[in-house]
Amino acid sequence: MGAFFVRRSLETLLVLFGVLLLSFTLIHLIPGDPALVILGTDATPEDLTRLRGLLELDRPLPIQFINHLGRILQGDFGDSIFQHEPVGKLIRERLPATIELTVASLLVAALIGSIAGFVAATRPNSWFDSIASIFALAGVAMPVFWLGMLGILIFSLWLNWLPSFGRGDGLIPAMWELITTGSGAALVDSIRHLIMPALVLGAFSTAVISRLMRSSMLEVINLDYVRTARAKGLAERTVLVRHAFRNALIPVVTMLGLQMGVLLGGAVIAETIFAWPGIGRLLINAISQRDYPLVQGLVIVIAFMVCLVNLAVDLLYGWLNPRIATN
Repeated sequence: MGAFFVRRSLETLLVLFGVLLLSFTLIHLIPGDPALVILGTDATPEDLTRLRGLLELDRPLPIQFINHLGRILQGDFGDSIFQHEPVGKLIRERLPATIELTVASLLVAALIGSIAGFVAATRPNSWFDSIASIFALAGVAMPVFWLGMLGILIFSLWLNWLPSFGRGDGLIPAMWELITTGSGAALVDSIRHLIMPALVLGAFSTAVISRLMRSSMLEVINLDYVRTARAKGLAERTVLVRHAFRNALIPVVTMLGLQMGVLLGGAVIAETIFAWPGIGRLLINAISQRDYPLVQGLVIVIAFMVCLVNLAVDLLYGWLNPRIATN
C-alpha cells in the first residue's frame, strides 16, 4: 500500500506541473495587453513599456514561467494586477465559500444518488425505478444556469421558501456560534442560503451517481458470491447491504472523484447565478480583466483540490479493492 501511495503521489505532482504549464501558456495566448488595459488607451508608449517591465511581461515566456514556478514553490502567487492585493490573500478569503458549496453538492450527489440507485436496483422496473430514471435524465439534460434560474423562480419568487442569492454566515462559524452561545439563527440562515445552490450544482452529479449505482448493483447482485450468501440463508437486507453494496461502491467512488472536477467547474456558473462569494466569481472577473497572476493562482488552487480529491479516491479505491494497490 505504501508503494501505491508513493506512485499515486508522484503522478499527482506530475499532473499539477502539467496544469501549471498549460494554464500559464493559455493565459498568455489570450488576445490583449494587460498593460494597455490597466493604463488605458491614452497611455504613452513609454508608460506601457515601463509597466510591462514591472510586470515582467517583456521577458521571454520560458523565463516568465521559471520565475513564476519559483515563486509558487515559495508560496508566493504574486499580486493581483487590478485589485492590488496578494493573490494568496484573495484566494484565502473566497476559498472557504467554494469549498462549502462544493462539498455540500458532493454530499448531495453521493447520498441521494447512491440511495436512489440502490433502491432502484433492488426494485427494477418498479414505479420508483421509473421515477428515478426520469429525474436522472432530467438532471443530466438540464444545464446549471437554467436549473438555477428555475430554482430561483419557484423557491424564491413564487414560494418564498429560500433566499435567491448570497451566502449568509459560513457553516463552520455558524456551528461554532451554536455551540458557544446556543443560538442557531445563524446556522439556520446559512443552511437556507446553501440548500438551493448545493442542489442545483449537485443535480448533474446526483443523476450520474444514481444511474451508475443502479447498474453496478444490478451487476453485483448476479455474481456468484451474492448467490452463495443467499444460499446460506442470510437475510436479504444483509446480503444486499453487507455483500453487494460495498463492491458496487467501487465504480461509484471513482466517479465521485471525477465529479469533484465537474462540481468545481460548475461552481463558476452557480456562484455567478446565486451571487455566492467564492473563487468561481473571482475567476470570472480575473479572466475578463486579464489579471494573469490571479487567474494562474486560482487555476493552480482548483487543480490542486481536484488532484487531492482524486488521490484520496485512489487510496479509498485501493482500500475497497486491495488487488488494485498491488498492480
